[in-house]
Amino acid sequence: MESPSSPSPSSPIVRIGQGPLPLPRAEFERRYREQFADPAFEDAKDAVDQVTRIAADAYEERRKTISSRPAGSGFQDPSYELATEWLDARTRIQEAQKEFEDPARSTRVLLISASPRTDESCPGEIAKSFRLAGIARTKLEADGCEVDLLDLSLLTAEYGRRIFPCKACVSTAMPLCHWPCSCYPNHYLGQVQDWMNELYPRWVAAHGIMIITPVHWFQVPSGLKLMIDRLVCADGGNPDPTSTSGKDAAKAKEIELNGWNYPKHLAGRLFSVIVHGDAEGSGGVRRNLHDWLSGIGLVSAGPVAVFDRYIGYFEPYATSHEALDRDAAIQEETRHAATTLVQAVTEMRSGRRPPGDDLPAPRAK
Repeated sequence: MESPSSPSPSSPIVRIGQGPLPLPRAEFERRYREQFADPAFEDAKDAVDQVTRIAADAYEERRKTISSRPAGSGFQDPSYELATEWLDARTRIQEAQKEFEDPARSTRVLLISASPRTDESCPGEIAKSFRLAGIARTKLEADGCEVDLLDLSLLTAEYGRRIFPCKACVSTAMPLCHWPCSCYPNHYLGQVQDWMNELYPRWVAAHGIMIITPVHWFQVPSGLKLMIDRLVCADGGNPDPTSTSGKDAAKAKEIELNGWNYPKHLAGRLFSVIVHGDAEGSGGVRRNLHDWLSGIGLVSAGPVAVFDRYIGYFEPYATSHEALDRDAAIQEETRHAATTLVQAVTEMRSGRRPPGDDLPAPRAK
């Protein structure tokens, strides 16, 4: 006899009961007012009171979306209302995909400096990742590439730059994870100014991805990890939120159990990874990034383009930039990685495919 807790394709079970109770209005208002703690706002007390009341009303009414319109053609339910912000992000992704597929376009590389360090904020000094990215950029441009530099230190140094965490909709059912992500913005929770709707098209338009990152406690820096997690929708994400009536978990489970094709929206891009550390963990981070990028359908440009090194091994942090100055080898290896990435992208764009690329996947995921 089947256990009552066992889901079946005809009757998927949605488990609930974890969520927190809504905040009392007074507590919401207290938290909301914290952003106006600067005494300078005292001169605008009446305006702050009014804004707080509006925000509290939105919270009580759970107004996630502030603007929507019918999905239109190309969706399972053209009349279903989707957030305008999501539809606009989808349009930018479609335009980026056309650029990626255009054989007349120059090769584009998304060059990612993953360190949160910058002399524009508390560290008071630029990141070694940023310096290595500068070396790579010079070489990539010399090789004829269009370079899109993504400096993740902007998350710590620029107003309004943030990446919210993934809510793991995919673990409820893959079709509940929309491409692009539809979890944000969430206006009544104040989860706005999310950067990812700008970053998705930059990934899509790129022929090559080059990530240069330090090691933070045996892991990648938190900003890079946030972006990685929010790219889960690129690996099997549902491009049609109307099929799940937005975030209807039961419908998403039914769709997945009836068969889901797990589209890889970034498949075919080439990648390079450079990891630098000072004492421990660089090899593990390099392997993790390699496996993640391979897992979502990108193709390694080869061992010359994917490596890890230590800069100033067990030397003082205070002299780490001087250690990089002396390390001519890693500087040259960075140039070699850039050149190798360009060569691999050129081959791929000319029609060459990785071995086994024409074989059907025996597993859907």
